[in-house]
Amino acid sequence: MAYDLVLADRIRVVLGRLGDFSERKMFGGLCFLVKGHMVCGIVKCDLMLRLTPEAVTAALHEPHTRPMDFTGKPMKSMIYVEADGISSDSSLERWVRSAEQVARALPSKIGKSREPSRKARKASRPLG
Repeated sequence: MAYDLVLADRIRVVLGRLGDFSERKMFGGLCFLVKGHMVCGIVKCDLMLRLTPEAVTAALHEPHTRPMDFTGKPMKSMIYVEADGISSDSSLERWVRSAEQVARALPSKIGKSREPSRKARKASRPLG
């Protein structure tokens, strides 16, 4: 099992009360998105959250949290919360709501065409 299925169901309940969301398999686990932006995810049994850099600084002073260092370098807007930090429904909801507010404050990515990458633009230029 790549991620905690029970935790996934608990997150679905919280996000379902807050509005529309989608899911995508990422980071070897499952991520939840709002307006095309990642809110949170599950890696094994840890909750992964996207917060503001200021909120990350405060969150890392709380028990059962650590920086997300998926690549070996801590990410400024991401943290992990261990299972003990989200054992109650109220604690899970508090964490998910804080991340959901960050995603909802961003402009939607859904339905917008993205500018082609530099490589794609270069490949589409006519020769000559």
